[in-house]
Amino acid sequence: MNGRPEHLPDRRTVLRGTALAAGGVLLGGLAGLTPATGALAAARPKVYTRTDWKARAPKNRIEVLGKGPTHIVVHHTATGNVSDTSTAHAASLSRSIQRYHMDHNGWSDTGQQLTISRGGHIMEGRDRTLQAIGDGHHVIGAHTADHNSHTIGIENEGTYSTATPPAALMRSLVDTCAWLCLVYRLDPQEAIVGHRDYNSTNCPGDKLYSMLPDLRRDVASRLREQLSHLGRVTGVEISLEQLPTFPDTPSSERVATFYHGPAVGELDVSL
Repeated sequence: MNGRPEHLPDRRTVLRGTALAAGGVLLGGLAGLTPATGALAAARPKVYTRTDWKARAPKNRIEVLGKGPTHIVVHHTATGNVSDTSTAHAASLSRSIQRYHMDHNGWSDTGQQLTISRGGHIMEGRDRTLQAIGDGHHVIGAHTADHNSHTIGIENEGTYSTATPPAALMRSLVDTCAWLCLVYRLDPQEAIVGHRDYNSTNCPGDKLYSMLPDLRRDVASRLREQLSHLGRVTGVEISLEQLPTFPDTPSSERVATFYHGPAVGELDVSL
């Protein structure tokens, strides 16, 4: 696992080049479609912006890489499993996380790129995230130590060591992961991982972690539907099996509010 931030993006480039050289239908067929174009934009679920939840401005300008992430990291917030499923609560949660990350951790902004509440409301996290995804780029966050340069993080509200995440949250997690896999041309079987796959932590909780195989399967099913739609739009037959793949990564404790394991390491250059 150590050193992955350095070589994974290069491997991704090589794999993409190989697929194109071999006439890969997916990458060739979607080459002219950016995430912002209508065909791909239609796959984006409802995401509440930072303006919607009244985010504070970041302390410093957030760094954006001109290439996409290779992996999607699933987290839990390690907070209470509340019963409030309202949009107002989701906005309040985002403000609380931002306040903790900026004022307690001393970071420039919220660490993760996206947050999903127990009510299934998807919130933009770190500044510039939605714009970066729209451009096919990557906002460097602070959520997975030593791997922030190539991973996009999704915080899921609650503690899932033994409790099962609400159905609304899981539906939104499927929608979000499918959207990101489509935008970044990622294979869900390889790209979707848990925080513990990279760092010594229990995150995203034993229960949610045990559900990742089902999440990957559900995302793949949703992705097939989206690829079929794109095939009809573009006139190009597209198959999930033609997505590039990446190496697997295997690894466990919660300490304080909004802390669920190492988020920043020596290899991370930006908070």
